[in-house]
Formats: sequence, C-alpha cells, structure tokens
Amino acid sequence: MQVEKVTQYIISWLKEYASNAGVKGFVVGVSGGIDSAVTSTLCAKTGLPTLCLEMPIHQEKNQVNRATRHISFLKDHFKNVSSTLVNLTPVFSSLKEAVPKVDNEEDRFMSLANTRARLRMTSLYYFAGLKNLLVAGTGNKVEDFGVGFYTKYGDGGVDLSPIADLMKSEVYAIASFLEINNEIQEAPPTDGLWGDDRTDEDQLGASYDELEWAMNAQEMGRTTEEFHGRKKEVYKTYLKLNKANKHKMDPIPVCMIPEKLK
Repeated sequence: MQVEKVTQYIISWLKEYASNAGVKGFVVGVSGGIDSAVTSTLCAKTGLPTLCLEMPIHQEKNQVNRATRHISFLKDHFKNVSSTLVNLTPVFSSLKEAVPKVDNEEDRFMSLANTRARLRMTSLYYFAGLKNLLVAGTGNKVEDFGVGFYTKYGDGGVDLSPIADLMKSEVYAIASFLEINNEIQEAPPTDGLWGDDRTDEDQLGASYDELEWAMNAQEMGRTTEEFHGRKKEVYKTYLKLNKANKHKMDPIPVCMIPEKLK
C-alpha cells in the first residue's frame, strides 16, 4: 500500500464529502484504540472543525488515559480540533436499573454491551446536530465487511466511514505514518464495551492478521476443506461470524408490496 498517497486520498475525500454535504466538519468518538486514533487524526488533517468526544462508561483507566493523551496530541498539533468529555456512566447505570431484571444476568450481558455503543452513537449525533458536523465512523474493513464486529445502530451508526476500505494492518501502517502515540499502536485492540480488559481477539477467537487472511481466502472462493490445523480453525471461525452478522452488513430488508395489492 502507498501509505502517504492513501492517507492524502482519504483526507481529500473527507474534505470533499463535507463540502458537498454542506457541513462544517466532523465529530469522532475517541476510545483510545488505533481505529479511532487514525480516524480522528485524518479528520483533523482536513483543517475542518473536528470534535473529539470521550464517552466513558465504566471504562478501564488505561483506555481512558490513552484517549485523553491522544486528544491532547491532536489539540497540540491542530487548531481546528476541540474535545468534550461526556460521562455516560450515570446514564448507562440508570437505564440498566430501569429495564426489567432477568433471572440470569449472563443473558443480558451482550444486550448491555451493545447498549453502551448505542448510547455513544446517540451522543455523537447530539453534537453532530448541534454543531452541523458529520459523524465519522471508525470501523475497518475486517470489522465492517468481514466479521461484522460492531453494534448495529451503535458504532455502526455513522455518516461516513473513512477507513472502512482498509484492513487492520493497513490502519496500523497509516497510524505509523501519522505518528500516532506508540501506546495506542502497541495496545491490544478492544471494543471497550465490557468494562474490563478483554480484547477483540478474546471475543473473536482469532487475531486481526488471521481474520485478514481468512477474508482474502473467502474472496478467492477457498473452502474449509482446503486448510488444516490452525488455518482451518480460523477459517471456520471467520465464516461463522461472517454468516451470523450478515444482517448488519446487508441492506435492511424491505417488504415490497406487489403493485396489484396497492
């Protein structure tokens, strides 16, 4: 990949899209992870107003610290960058108390994790509407189009996706070119939805390098029977996730009424 040219292409694309949409700039949720760090930096480099939101919900301290330091880095280098802290922990806790209890708390863990992402999406759009900004998504290609590793109408609810055609390894290459803080580049990827230190690999059952390989194998029409050992295990994992999350990646199904019934 021609890192410098790809970086400039994305920056130009962002500027042109914002101009055509008649908006002032962008709002980005900054989590302390590599994807949001790269996305927010690309938005900052457009020269357009870029609002970075921190939206902790019972967040691990190291994630919060990385996000805070990255935003400070941006504000030190770009006059067009501003930031706001929105502590969503009380909101999340209130909602958690308001919904009916269940017999087994394990049954609602996933719903609550996704609720965190949807509260953040609501906050991003609040500021987007208030300040005439676009919500910039932070998903990469493997997450958005491979395994569907995002929350529908949560972090999947965005106006535009600057890095969604980049594999995770390509995001890291751009992060290095942009001189993103080393602590972010070296931190294990995590979605930060659980209030602990579990990583994306813990949840997915494979690393991003492995999932990139599997995504390429699927695009080439390879079958599970062609692989053995770890490769076979990873490919089966990838295909299972890809199939299970198609509802996120495909357009919303619409019941089309036959003309003769109208």
